[in-house]
Amino acid sequence: MTTAISLIGAPTDIGAGARGASMGPEALRVAGLRAALEAHGLVVHDRGNLAGPANPWLPPVDGYRHLAEVVAWNEAVHQAMHAELTAGHLPILLGGDHCLGIGSISAVARHCRETGKKLRVLWLDAHADFNTSVLTPSGNIHGMPVACLCGHGPQELIQIGGTVPAISPKVVRQIGIRSVDPGEKRFVHQMGLEVFDMRYIDEMGMRHTMELALATMDANTHLHVSFDVDFLEPDIAPGVGTTVPGGPTYREAQLCMEMIADSGRLASLDVMELNPALDIRNKTALVAVDLIESLFGKSTLMRVQG
Repeated sequence: MTTAISLIGAPTDIGAGARGASMGPEALRVAGLRAALEAHGLVVHDRGNLAGPANPWLPPVDGYRHLAEVVAWNEAVHQAMHAELTAGHLPILLGGDHCLGIGSISAVARHCRETGKKLRVLWLDAHADFNTSVLTPSGNIHGMPVACLCGHGPQELIQIGGTVPAISPKVVRQIGIRSVDPGEKRFVHQMGLEVFDMRYIDEMGMRHTMELALATMDANTHLHVSFDVDFLEPDIAPGVGTTVPGGPTYREAQLCMEMIADSGRLASLDVMELNPALDIRNKTALVAVDLIESLFGKSTLMRVQG
């Protein structure tokens, strides 16, 4: 039986340092995401866009920018993702900036608790997103979602989903990381987060990296992928607010996605930080759609699943 896919738009840049990620969901639709998935025989429901507060674009207050608005958006995301999971659908959250990972992954974690499943989160990103208000002067919450999910952040955010912490750092595998603040680096170590940074990928290769990141999953594992488009090399994906040179090449990214598809465990997905205002003729959205297709089984040749 084919799992139905639900697209959920979250058009906000409330947690970001640059405006424009609010246009991400529409750019992915314009790039043909729904038709691309349907071409693989998948049933796709587009649930439209969630509503939430506008971005007031204010300086940080007590170390956080737009905290109340970030909470409102994440609560909306949490409810929408949880409802789709409960209905047996595979939700794809179309971001929006990466602060929305708090609502999304807390919903997946809640669903896993309710269904007795084990959780594995692959965080594909140039950044560890493990900051706290003490570690970052910007106060931009899109640099904090993993820390919040692991229980380090403002009470209003860490309690979304009803359990604090929402997840253990042990369920996360970060891939493609190449920009981590000094204080954040120490905190990541302290918390035992498993990080496959670009140096690791350079030395060991994407195949070995993904074998480790996907290891020890079984039929009872729910795999969630949180894909920040800045994971990619900026030459192929310029449409993001926080480009960092030296990311995975197109082929490395394809291999990463194809190996996730081969695992057969993908059960929910975030596509985050696409910023059409900084893009060139929707190039980044088209690459993102191409990679999402690979997550759902598009590969150059038909392969026999082992």
